[in-house]
Amino acid sequence: MTRIKRGYIARKRRTKIRLVASSFRGAHSRLTRTITQQKIRTLVSAHRDRNRQKRNFRRLWITRINAVIRDNDNKVSYSYSILVHNLYKGQLLLNRKILAQIAISNKNCLYMISNEIIK
Repeated sequence: MTRIKRGYIARKRRTKIRLVASSFRGAHSRLTRTITQQKIRTLVSAHRDRNRQKRNFRRLWITRINAVIRDNDNKVSYSYSILVHNLYKGQLLLNRKILAQIAISNKNCLYMISNEIIK
């Protein structure tokens, strides 16, 4: 059986892997095995954190809506859960992201929406 030399093909594969690891520190950017392990870890973390980011933004929107709704000084104040319940009962299709943007930019508009739902 003849010996197969994989010279430039193997080198090409390793340099392609090293391009991903150029920003890593220490052996994680120099050694081929640790580069591949680190690359797998980064892909896993990126996948996990994409879902976590969606979760965190939803929490932020809920917190903003709740803070504005409870801060209503001149009218009867109530909580976020009652507002969302009334939105579903009134079949008003506004998602939390839009409600949070309304709460930040124009509080009076959110108060008007909540008062219309209660009536």
